[in-house]
Amino acid sequence: MCHSVALRSIALADPDPQRLRERVLADFHASFDRYESLFEVLQGEQAFTVKPIALRHPLIFYLGHTATFFINKLVLAGVLQQRIDPRLESMFAVGVDEMSWDDLDEAHYDWPSAAQVRAYRDRVRQTVDRLIRELPISSPIAWDSPWWVILMGIEHERIHLETSSVLIRQHRLEFVRPHPHWQPCPERGEPPANELVPVAAASLRLGRDRADPGYYGWDNEFGEHVANTAAFQAARHLVSNREFLGFVQAGGYADDALWSEEGAAWKAFARAEHPSFWLREGAHWKLRLMCEVVDMPWNWPVETNFHEAQAFCNWKARRDGLPVRLPSEDEWHALRRAAGIGDGPQPRPAAANFELDHWASSCPVDRFAHGPFFDAVGNVWQWLDTPTYPFPGFQVHPIYDDFTTPTFDERHNLIKGGSWVSCGNQALPVSRYAFRRHFFQHAGFRYVVGERPAPPEGSMYETDALVSQYCEFHWGAEPFGVPNFPRALAEIAVRAMQGRPMRRALDLGCATGRASFALARHFEHVVGIDFSARFIGVGTQLAEQGRIRYQLPDEGELVSYHERSLREYALQDLAGKVEFVQGDACNLKATVRDFDLVLAANLIDRLYSPALFLREVHRRIVSGGMLVITSPYTWLEEHTRREEWIGGFKKDGENFSTLDGLEQMLGEHFERVGEPLQVPFVIRETRRKFQHTVSELTVWRRR
Repeated sequence: MCHSVALRSIALADPDPQRLRERVLADFHASFDRYESLFEVLQGEQAFTVKPIALRHPLIFYLGHTATFFINKLVLAGVLQQRIDPRLESMFAVGVDEMSWDDLDEAHYDWPSAAQVRAYRDRVRQTVDRLIRELPISSPIAWDSPWWVILMGIEHERIHLETSSVLIRQHRLEFVRPHPHWQPCPERGEPPANELVPVAAASLRLGRDRADPGYYGWDNEFGEHVANTAAFQAARHLVSNREFLGFVQAGGYADDALWSEEGAAWKAFARAEHPSFWLREGAHWKLRLMCEVVDMPWNWPVETNFHEAQAFCNWKARRDGLPVRLPSEDEWHALRRAAGIGDGPQPRPAAANFELDHWASSCPVDRFAHGPFFDAVGNVWQWLDTPTYPFPGFQVHPIYDDFTTPTFDERHNLIKGGSWVSCGNQALPVSRYAFRRHFFQHAGFRYVVGERPAPPEGSMYETDALVSQYCEFHWGAEPFGVPNFPRALAEIAVRAMQGRPMRRALDLGCATGRASFALARHFEHVVGIDFSARFIGVGTQLAEQGRIRYQLPDEGELVSYHERSLREYALQDLAGKVEFVQGDACNLKATVRDFDLVLAANLIDRLYSPALFLREVHRRIVSGGMLVITSPYTWLEEHTRREEWIGGFKKDGENFSTLDGLEQMLGEHFERVGEPLQVPFVIRETRRKFQHTVSELTVWRRR
């Protein structure tokens, strides 16, 4: 099933920049086309609006999501100045997370039709096509180039090509149909007996260089990790359906002793008795593929989540008396290098079942040999024993700050090698993707035998510099006796209510959530919204776990570690009254409304369009409700284009302050209450360096 245009990652350096531009253009259209063809397997409008599984949006969301990703990220990067459809770009911006297997998403959305989303995608295609043709380009494309953002959109779509194919595979069969571009492998039979192959000790240096990336990469791939692996043995083949059947027939799903506590809880919740894609018809087993059900191909790799793979290894270890387990990330690299697999893209067609070079399904486990192994890469992803963690030197990319950081929680395990539908970056051995252990992907596993290596030195402390700084700003000490800023704002806002109903409050630009919790002392329900998922993650962690940990720079390479809890501030009983949501203050969802109070703290001078926010904010507040705005009025073009400033300049030859701009823009719907207040705050940079700033606070009553 080889297609005319490959979906490989392209080299970022080319002596001919125009040729590089043409390669990016071809790459964009190839990925956009392939993604749209995937949704052609759906039949009927209901197929787009019925959820395949309860934990995800319906497929109409994913058809729109990858297109809105291009626009949202290009607007954020300043490459695009105007949106195409703000409503869709808000609705399709953030998917349902897979953080919990028992947290059902019950939200209801007024989804557009598939035809409307396709029409929107056509407009996005035209917009990005024009950008690629007209945007100045230099070679090589660098991490901080606007072209990196375009490649980010392409690779993001390839990720969802895979994850959407999994959702389609989980959809009701009546909603899908076979498609000529998505044909499964016809090769089926019995597998060879699996056997162990020795892997020699290895010295590894992993991680990529941001200054010379070679190919597009996600933030977690960069940095440097040095490791040495001891000798071990590894299965020649991936575990096949036939090999896994032994575990099923031995009662492995009923034996809780083989499962971790987390795995047993998932198993009980899911009522799992066999792999998710297996179907039993009488005495016969069948396998659900993406668009059809077939007789069980016993020589294909089994597809499981991490818990099932780990339980199988525990069963085999007990049965055979050997230390059977899943490989670590370092051991997987030692194995793939022993198999002769390099770091870059494979030739085309690949001597492996991935990048859609062959079929739209798995294939026999003895089909593609790599040195002494089979399927060192490709066919199905391989679960590893390693929870994902940052390499030393890790940095988030400012345009996608939440790609990886939410997974640094010891609950997400790495998968390696790619599957039959893994394209571009996913097919690079240096990529690092991780999912919650209950998650289903086109993923299986290979077992190894040997003593378990020491785990990497992952830290549950927040290490992102900006997030840690705001953890301290909100939850830490009060330097030089200056009162805690978010707590002080909440107290002023509560006083400003002057006996009005205190039902719902919105903390807009909530950062790590201190004001949200402080407001919850007085309001029945508080919603905290921030653009940064990293900040939202801190608030959510506090609400769920009651504590956070973070490290701060002291001097040079020296850091200090800090832990804060809601209990320290007598806020532990308020977590149920607070929720945190990622959102764009300039493009909030229509459901964000009917608040008695909106607090916008130090927000307006960081928005890309503060005027848009100010002209729309009245729609979020009930009549008679209050708006509290604070800002140091630090207008910077890196955050807000000069023409978008609402004050801080000369107008008609006279000074025009931000307060003047607020009066002008809010006057139609609000009246100012009282005189402005000056509220100081201090932000710690290092142990001996602090920012001391004064923010102006104004209170406005909606007419």
